[in-house]
Amino acid sequence: MPSLSPDERAWPPVLKAGWLRQTFLHWPFRPADVQVLLPPGLRVDEYDGMAWVSLTPFLMASVRPAGVPMEPRVSTFPETNLRTYVRRPDGRDGIWFLSLEVGSAAMLAAGCAVGAPYHLGDLSVSQHRGALIYAGNRRGGAPSYHLVLRPGDPIQPSNRDIWLTGRWRAYTRRFGILFETPVEHEPWPLAAGVVEELTETLVTATGLPTPYGDPLVHFSTGVRDVHLGAPRPVLRSIWH
Repeated sequence: MPSLSPDERAWPPVLKAGWLRQTFLHWPFRPADVQVLLPPGLRVDEYDGMAWVSLTPFLMASVRPAGVPMEPRVSTFPETNLRTYVRRPDGRDGIWFLSLEVGSAAMLAAGCAVGAPYHLGDLSVSQHRGALIYAGNRRGGAPSYHLVLRPGDPIQPSNRDIWLTGRWRAYTRRFGILFETPVEHEPWPLAAGVVEELTETLVTATGLPTPYGDPLVHFSTGVRDVHLGAPRPVLRSIWH
C-alpha cells in the first residue's frame, strides 16, 4: 500500500524543486483500457478493481540541480501531468506518465533524455477571486485543457487518497529500457476542491476513452522540498 511518506531516499538527489498549487483530478478506468498503454515490465495498479488516471496541473518552482543555490536565479514554470498508477511484477509501485505538458524547453530536453513523454506548450496558472485557473495548449498539436478549481478545506486522507497521491517513484522508457526515478518530499497537505469549469482533450489524445462522470478531486498548496534522484535502469531479470 502506498504511504504518505517515501519508502526510500532519493539519494543522492540530482534535481531539487517545489511543486506548488497542485490539483489532482482522478478518474477510474477499466484496467484493460490502461494496460494497453503500458510498456513491458509494468502492470496496472488497481484500487477497488479499477485503474485510475489523474490530471495534475501545478507550478514547478525553484527548479535547480542539486548543490546549486536557489538564489540569485531560479526557474518556475507551469507543468501538467497525465498519469496512471503501476506496479512491477515484484510489487514495486510507482507512476507511469501518459503525457507531460511543460512550459520550459530545458525541462523538455531533460525529461526526453530518459523517455518521459514531455510536450512543450503554452501553459498558465493564475488566480481569480479565490479560484485557481489552469490552462494549456500543446504546441503543434490539438490537446489542451482549461480548469477552474476552487480549493476547499483540509482533509484527513483516506486510504484511497493516500493510494492516489503517495507515490514515490516514476517509470519511463527509452531505447527499450525501463527507468525508475525515485522521488522524495514531505507529505502532501491535502484539501478538498470543487471543479467550477473543466474542458480537456489530453485524456483521449493518449488513446483512452472519454472519462465517465465527475472526477475525484484533491488540492494541495504543495510541497517545497522535492528531491529527484538519478534515473536508474530496471534490470530485465526483475520483470519476470
